Amino acid sequence: MASEADSETEKKPLSKKKQRKMNRLTVAELKQLVKKPEVVEWTDVTAADPRLLLHLKSYRNTVPIPIHWSAKRDYLQGKRGIEKPPFQLPSYIADTGIATMRDAVKEKEANMSLKAKTRERVQPKMGKVDIDYQKLHDAFFKFQTKPPVTGFGEMYYEGKEFETSLKEKRPGDLSPELVEALSIPPLAPPPWLISMQRFGPPPSYPTLRIPGLNSPIPEGAQWGFHPGGWGKPPLDEYNRPLYGDVFGVLPKAGDGEMGEPIDKELWGELEPEEEEEESESEEESEEEEVEPAPIDGVQTPSGLETPSGMASVVSTIAGGLETPDFLELRKNTARAPSEAVESNGPRSLYQVVPEKQTSVRGLMGSERGYDVSAVASAPIPVLGDDRGTKRKNSVDVSIDAEQLEGMSEEDLRRKYDANSRNTVNVPGSKEDFSDMVAENTKKRLKMEKERGRDKKTKEFKF
Repeated sequence: MASEADSETEKKPLSKKKQRKMNRLTVAELKQLVKKPEVVEWTDVTAADPRLLLHLKSYRNTVPIPIHWSAKRDYLQGKRGIEKPPFQLPSYIADTGIATMRDAVKEKEANMSLKAKTRERVQPKMGKVDIDYQKLHDAFFKFQTKPPVTGFGEMYYEGKEFETSLKEKRPGDLSPELVEALSIPPLAPPPWLISMQRFGPPPSYPTLRIPGLNSPIPEGAQWGFHPGGWGKPPLDEYNRPLYGDVFGVLPKAGDGEMGEPIDKELWGELEPEEEEEESESEEESEEEEVEPAPIDGVQTPSGLETPSGMASVVSTIAGGLETPDFLELRKNTARAPSEAVESNGPRSLYQVVPEKQTSVRGLMGSERGYDVSAVASAPIPVLGDDRGTKRKNSVDVSIDAEQLEGMSEEDLRRKYDANSRNTVNVPGSKEDFSDMVAENTKKRLKMEKERGRDKKTKEFKF
């Protein structure tokens, strides 16, 4: 029977909980697998993916989870019996004297009778606290200080506000409260100086200057083991100080032979600009520009020379960084063939129109005329001339200048009407306003009818 029971227990599989517990890593194994073992906690081994969790915890600028997440008791339960201090005004507000004024007003109200208190409640008086507004303005806009706040990633825990802030503290600086607590008389050393002279300076602060150990003692103090004495400085067999200049006899750097002199000149100051150097550099640059191109191995081979006759020189500037001679800022619109031909040559700013003599005609006629036939054959490109192509209702009439001289006003109007009729037939060239005119006419007639009806009703009433 016993053998059967043993066989049953052997065949019985392990539960999933026991399997997870057997496959779980220990804290020591997990610390060996990660880069930063100091972030490993005893609860990290039970995570679904411990390596990923520790990678996130050790990542830069990661804010840790508050430590009370796994605590059994409630958060801040230990602060129940601690008395909460009363609220105090910030120092920059208390300096205005408003707190003393309020205390005086409250003391006066406490001494008032019940009848006066009731009268004050029904008819309160204003302006009890008379404070200088300039002083109040300076308190908030000049002397206001930033309240103490926690830094990035700094978590709060119970009793943190009662701890001493060590950011402003420096090793070796004794506060007046500490001097009073240790009962150190004036010009007396701290009680741990004798032990430091015997065992050496603290290894955690190798650059710390300690009077009586590696720096001179203050003026008026004496060496010795009497009350108020600074003991005996540590010396070697040749009576030389072990840890530094205790007696203050060694020359400082820059005063004597020992040590290199300190250069106190400003290293970031700009050098003064000299006109002579600029002129020389300009002359050199001009000479460099005038120099001909080198011949050996730099000029292009025969048959590949540039058409302008200038020898091409290998540029030392990287490709795509050369400054172009001409920049085209206008849009690449389709140009006429004449413009394409003219773009190759030099552009002229204007064109001279030849003058010719004519007979005086009309009241305001002129005896001088201009031959514009040359200009009409080759139109001058005008800036923004392509805007006329977008206008749908415009009528273009092209008339030769010679025909315009003998043409009367009626002939000109007739030609304009003919061109306007042609543009009307083009779909989309002119808008149709007939529907709008008919609608406005209908509205106007309707309003006139209503006005006449109202006038008749008024006359009937009278």
